[in-house]
Amino acid sequence: MDPIHQTIQDIARRVFESPDLVLTDETTANDVDKWDSLTHITFIVEVEKRFGLKFRNAEIARLQCIGDLKRLVEKHQARPNRASA
Repeated sequence: MDPIHQTIQDIARRVFESPDLVLTDETTANDVDKWDSLTHITFIVEVEKRFGLKFRNAEIARLQCIGDLKRLVEKHQARPNRASA
């Protein structure tokens, strides 16, 4: 498991209070108990904090699955100056 996936899974286990949760790239909110609009916000904010990133609202709205979130993290990490992006 790649480090980004592992980190996202660790965050999800904590936010969704499911220590045995296993995420795949295809996992969606419908696949996870306790994933509602409030926990979604908490989850995204925790991912942003852990990776030191800030996503745009439009980027968040386009997320459909964990694979999309991983690609978004990778895209932001690839930017030369993440803090001002």
